[in-house]
Formats: sequence, structure tokens, C-alpha cells
Amino acid sequence: MTDTVLVVDDDLGIQKQLKWSLTDYDVVFADDHTSAIAQLRRYEPKVVTLDLGLPPDPANASEGLRILQDIIALAPRTKVIVVTGNNEKENALKAINFGAYDFYQKPIDSDTIKLLVNRALNLGKLELENSILSKVRTGMSRIIGNSESIQTVVRKAEKIANTDVSTLLLGESGTGKEVFARSIHEHSPRKDKPFVAINCASIPENLLESELFGYEKGAFTGANKTTLGKIETAQGGTLFLDEIGDMPIGLQAKMLRFLQERVIERVGGRAEIPVDIRVVCATHRDLQTMVAEERFREDLYYRIGEIPIMIPPLRDRDQDIILLARTFLNIYREEFNAKAKSFSESAINSMLAHKWPGNIREMQNKLKSAVIMAEGTVIQPDDLGLFAVDGSGESETLNLREVREVAESKAIRRAYHQADRNMSKTAELLGVTRPTLYSLIDKYHLDDLKSSA
Repeated sequence: MTDTVLVVDDDLGIQKQLKWSLTDYDVVFADDHTSAIAQLRRYEPKVVTLDLGLPPDPANASEGLRILQDIIALAPRTKVIVVTGNNEKENALKAINFGAYDFYQKPIDSDTIKLLVNRALNLGKLELENSILSKVRTGMSRIIGNSESIQTVVRKAEKIANTDVSTLLLGESGTGKEVFARSIHEHSPRKDKPFVAINCASIPENLLESELFGYEKGAFTGANKTTLGKIETAQGGTLFLDEIGDMPIGLQAKMLRFLQERVIERVGGRAEIPVDIRVVCATHRDLQTMVAEERFREDLYYRIGEIPIMIPPLRDRDQDIILLARTFLNIYREEFNAKAKSFSESAINSMLAHKWPGNIREMQNKLKSAVIMAEGTVIQPDDLGLFAVDGSGESETLNLREVREVAESKAIRRAYHQADRNMSKTAELLGVTRPTLYSLIDKYHLDDLKSSA
């Protein structure tokens, strides 16, 4: 979609000259305060060129400065370029102080005004993207997302962060369970103490006990010195037990005693050592089924899961997919000094259509590879290792209501991105009014669109 530029000037000659100079843009005009504000509300221009000498006081800058202040108040992200005469530098500086982006002295030079408008547009787009990314970073700064499903989880995590209640993080592999665990620690009174993580599935069964509880010198062959375990090294802080569903049944009894008594005994030791730590556990396994099958202790299950939190898979966070993708693109572009800057429409559709079985970890891998391998500045589906999708793919469900909801949600999102986040243009593309568009956004819980409008 072509960007809109509003020209506020009562001189028809200047209007024609600017329209001829700004042929790359959709130029609309106003010649006084009333029409300027009306055009601002109607077209939501990203850039305004404003002549300060307007009726009813064309000899002074009072009316132009009043319009400027009203534009800034109504549309603070809009970039205003003030157009002045040769002897109006003082008024130009006053306009900058009021919030104008830049000023330009007559006579109009086509190349210069085009450059100023282009720079203003690029700055506005960068500020908007940074604003969106800052909004989607929740109160827990590590967690990115604005979907209702992830916001619900964040609210739960924030509530328990200041307590020492045992927390069990559930969810598929790659959904960000360790990120949540670290965020809980960083927002807790223990944030200045260690955060110690151990993956129970990655350590052989015969070594896991000594890794957790430590061992005394001579406890076994090769134990040449007393060594602290992960539990002791987390003293005062947080212990994160990842994949606790893979903990051997024989070790679960010793873990239960530690959680109940808050004391440990090193392997080969006899002394009880008090430990003051918070414990957060995580697993992708169905612990309730494992309890029923006697593969996981029921008493330990209830001890570690005083408050369970289910982290949703990426495929259930539709509106977060592109936000996360843009975040990783910015991170990896800077890390690898790459030239990739954006995604093609087909790449966006392919990411929305992909089921993400590996969740956020899979997305990170695909984005890192795409940033490195992309030939141009725009990432394509092939760079991501995904099939190109035009947005017309069939839904897996046969329920007509669900098909309609999915189709309408995707159409709204595509139109929103195609309109460069302009709500009026989004509604125009969809063939609906703005109130209807906002109603649909509320209906389908597309809160990231609403919050960035």
C-alpha cells in the first residue's frame, strides 16, 4: 500500500508542486485548521507537510503552530515537516520545540522535500516496530507475546513470582519452559541469588544423584574431593529441574524428602545439610498418566506441582508468531551483520500456516538459518525451509464456524500487514467499516492489532 502524505497549505501552486514532487505517495490536501484535522482523522497520514502561514492569520505562524500542536496531540506518531519562508527561522525552531519532525525553507526543491519525507516515513516505521516489540514484551521481559493464551500464563507467573510455592511448568518441548522459570526467578526476592538449572533427562541415571546432591570425598571411585551438587550451589536462589518426568523412580523418594524437609545428604555423607532454595520443575510428559501407571510418585507429583502452569504451544499463539519472528530476525540480523530486514507476504503466510512441532526452539533455528542464508533483504519461504503459502490453504477442520473464524482472522491479519498497520486502510481492503473491523478484532481476540493501532 502507498503511504499517505497530508499537505497543509492554502497556496494552490505549492499544493501542485508538492503533488508533482511526491508522486511515490498518496498525497491529500488541506488548507486550514478544520480541513487539516478532518483529513488527519480520515486518512491517518504518516507524514504531514505544514505551512505555518495559514488563514485566518497568514502573516504570522500562530495558526500553523496551533494546527501542529493539535496534530501532535491527535497523532503523536505522525511526522510533521514544517514549511517556512526564508525569514521564519525562529518560528521553525519553535515548531521543532512543539514536536515537529523537521523544517524546510521555501522555495520547494523536489529532491530535497522527497528526501525529507522518505526519511520521516522510515523513522516512523522504525519507531512503530520498536513500539510494537516493546508492547509485546510482557512484564516478564524475557517473554514475548501478546496473545491471550500467553498473557494468561504470564499473569499466573507474575502472581507466584514473589512466593516460594513449588511450580510445575507443563508444555511441549520448545515452548519456553526454562525462559518462564528464569523469568519467575528474576521477578522474585531471590533474583540476586543463583539460578541453577539441570536437565534430568540429559544425565545418566547413575550420575544424576551425585549431580543433584553432591558427594563426599571417597564416596565412590574417582571421588577425589568433596563436591557440591546442584541443590547446594543454588543456595538462596532457584533450582530449575527440567524434564523431571524423566527422573528415575528410585531417585524420586530422595527428592521428595528434600522437598519436604529442605535438607539434603551428599552421596557418601551422613550429615544433614539445610538448604534454602525455591524449586521450579518442568516436563513435557503427562505426569498424571505416569502416576496412574506408577512410573512417577504421586506424592512427589503433588509436592512439585503446588501450582501447575501449562505453557501453550506456538501453534495456539497465532498472533504471536509474526511478532516472535520479527524479534528473532532483529536479533540475528545484528548478531550476524546480515542484510535480511523483513519477510515477504508468502513467508508470513507460510509461518502462520506451519504447525511448529518444535515450537519456539524450531522457530529460532529456522530464523537463524534464514538470516544467514537469505540472498536479499526480504526473507522468503525457501529461506525458512517452509512451503510457500498464498493464504488460501484449506483448514483441517470441517466445522463451518471454525473454518470461518480461521479464514476471517487470517484475512484481517494479512490486510493489516499489507496496509502497514493502518486501520483505515485495513478496513478499506477488507471492505468493511472501521467499527466493524474493531468488532471483528475483539471477536477473534486479535489484541496485538488493537494495541498497536
